[in-house]
Amino acid sequence: MRIGLLAESGYPYAAGEGRVWCDRLVRGLTDHEFEAYCLTPAPDFEAGGLAPLPEHLTEVYTAPLWGPADSGRFGRSYGRRERQRFAEHFTSLATAITASDSEEDRFAAFTDGLYGLARLARDHGAGLAHALRSEAALRILESACRAPGSSAAAQSALVTDLLAVTDRLERVLRPLTAGWYGDEDEPAGGLAGVDLCHALSGGPAALPGLLAKHFFGTPLLVTEYGVRLRRHYLAQDLTSSAPVRALLAAFHRHLAAEVYAQAALLTPGNTHARRWQQRLGADPARQRTVYPGMRAGRFAAAGEGELCPDDKTLVWVGRIEPGKDLVALLHAFAEVRKAEPEAQLRIIGTVGRAADAPEYLAHCRAFAAQLFPDEAVHKHAVGDSPVSFEEIGGPEVPDLADAYAAGSVLVLSSVVEGFPAGLAEGMFSGRATVSTDVGAVREIIGGTGLVVPPRNPRALAEACLAMLRDPARRARLGAAARARALELFTVEQNIDAFRGIYLELMSHCPVRTPAAFGGVGGVQPFAHPAEAHVPGRWAGGRTPESRRNGRFAAWLPGRSAARGPRRPSWSRADRGAVATERTRIPEPVGAGARTSAGGAGENEEL
Repeated sequence: MRIGLLAESGYPYAAGEGRVWCDRLVRGLTDHEFEAYCLTPAPDFEAGGLAPLPEHLTEVYTAPLWGPADSGRFGRSYGRRERQRFAEHFTSLATAITASDSEEDRFAAFTDGLYGLARLARDHGAGLAHALRSEAALRILESACRAPGSSAAAQSALVTDLLAVTDRLERVLRPLTAGWYGDEDEPAGGLAGVDLCHALSGGPAALPGLLAKHFFGTPLLVTEYGVRLRRHYLAQDLTSSAPVRALLAAFHRHLAAEVYAQAALLTPGNTHARRWQQRLGADPARQRTVYPGMRAGRFAAAGEGELCPDDKTLVWVGRIEPGKDLVALLHAFAEVRKAEPEAQLRIIGTVGRAADAPEYLAHCRAFAAQLFPDEAVHKHAVGDSPVSFEEIGGPEVPDLADAYAAGSVLVLSSVVEGFPAGLAEGMFSGRATVSTDVGAVREIIGGTGLVVPPRNPRALAEACLAMLRDPARRARLGAAARARALELFTVEQNIDAFRGIYLELMSHCPVRTPAAFGGVGGVQPFAHPAEAHVPGRWAGGRTPESRRNGRFAAWLPGRSAARGPRRPSWSRADRGAVATERTRIPEPVGAGARTSAGGAGENEEL
C-alpha cells in the first residue's frame, strides 16, 4: 500500500518524540510505501541528526507555515469571479468562528467555508493567501464579529485583533494551496495517488488528509498521542488579546471536530486523549487506543539488575519547566528529609522548551539552597548534598538508562501532562513510582505505583516515605511495573497494531478497476481481503467471485457515487510505470516543495 504520513513538523527532519515514533513506524512496516507530507510551523525548529531514510520512504513534501507567503506563488490576486467565491466561503468560515458557544448550528457553516476555500484554492490556488490578507477578508471578519449571535470576545475585537487573526488564519490554511494533491486521473504523485492518509495529529497536520478525503475519497487515519487542540490551548501567547485567542481557539476547535468526524479511524494514545476526542464529537465506535511504542532494550540492564534495599534516593527525570512543579517536589522532599535524614533527591534533566524554563531552573536551585541552608546544593555532583541538579551525559549519568537507575523511587510531580513517556521509561527500568494524578498517569502505571493529587506536597511526601521505608514493596512494585511496560508500551506492539489497522482499513475500501487497466470495469470490493489468507474453512471455501460481491463493497462512508470508489495504487496494472514516471519537483522552495529521500539505517534517538 501507499501511505501518506501527514505531520506537523517532527518528521522526518525536526527533533522530537514525533519524529522518533514516526521513524520507528516507517522502518517497522517495510512492506508498505510511505510518503511524508510535513508542515513546518516555525523556522527555528530543532533539527537533529537522523539516520539515512529508508528506501520505502520514497518522497518528502514540505510546506512552511511561517514567514510571509511566497510572492511568486501566492502574490497574484484573484479576479472578480474568484473574489466573489472567496467572499462567500470566507463569510461562512468567519460566521462559524465568531459565533457564541450557544450557536451550535454554526459547525455546518465552518465546513461549508473550509471546503469552499479548498475548492477555490484547487481551481485558483495562486491567490488564496493574498485574499486572506486583503482588506475584503478583514471587513468580512469584522462584520461577522459585529453580527447578532457572535461571542462577547468577538464583539470586542479591534482592528489590530482582526489583522492578527487573518494573519494566523492565512498561515494555518496554507496547506489548501500546497501542490500535494494532484489529480485522480493522473495519480503520479501527491495525495491523489495514496491509498491511505495517516495524520499524526488532529490539527492543521490533518488538513491535507481532509482534502484528500473530500476530493478523492481517500480514507483518513488519525493518531494522537498528545491532543493537538489541548496543546494549542496551553501554548497560546498570553501577550495576544482575548479576542485573538478566542477566535483562533474557535477555529482550531471546529477544525479538530471536523477531522474527528471524517476520520475512518481514530487511534488515541491513551484514555486522556480519547476523552478529549469524544468531547469534540468523536464516535467511540471509531476509536481504538494504541499506546506509543518505546525501545525497552536500552533499559534492560537497569530493569533486570539488583536493587539495593538500603537505597533511599528519589530520582526525578525530565525537562525542567514550570509545568513539572519542581517547587512542590522540593517542598515534599523537605518533609521527607525531616523523617529520613539519609534521603537524597536527584533532579536529572535538561532545560525545557518553554520561554521561562531557564528562569524556572534558576528559581528551583535558589529555592533548594534556601530549604537546606546548611548543606550545599551541588549542580552536577552527588555527595553530601541532599539535592542535586544534574544533566544526562555527565560522568555521574552517562545516558538516559543511568538516570532512571540513579535512584530506587522515580517521582513525577507535574501539574500538566499528556502521556508522560518518562514514567513508562522508569517502569521499563523496574523502578517503583510515585506520581501526581494528571493526564494519562493512572492508565500508564495501572496498580504498579502510588498516585497522589497534584499540588499537594504533603501527600507527595507521605507517598515517597512509604516507598523508602518498605524495600520489599519497592521491589515488588518495580517488577510489576516492568512487566506492565513490556506488555503495553514496546515498539513491537505499536508496529503490530498499525500493521493490522492498515490492512483492516484497506480491506473495507472498495476499488475501481477500469477496463483500460485490464479489469472488468465498474465497482469491485477489495480484490484479496486480508481475511482470505487466514487458514480455515470459512476463508478457503469462498470463490473470487463471491469475495467481489461480499460485504466490503461499500463500507467507506461519504464517497461520491458519481465519481465512484477510488482504485488503490497496488491494484493498478501500470503501478511500476507510475512509480518510474513520477514528476520530479525542484528542491524545496516555499509551500508545496519536495525532496527525494533514500538510503537505509536506524534511528536510535529517544
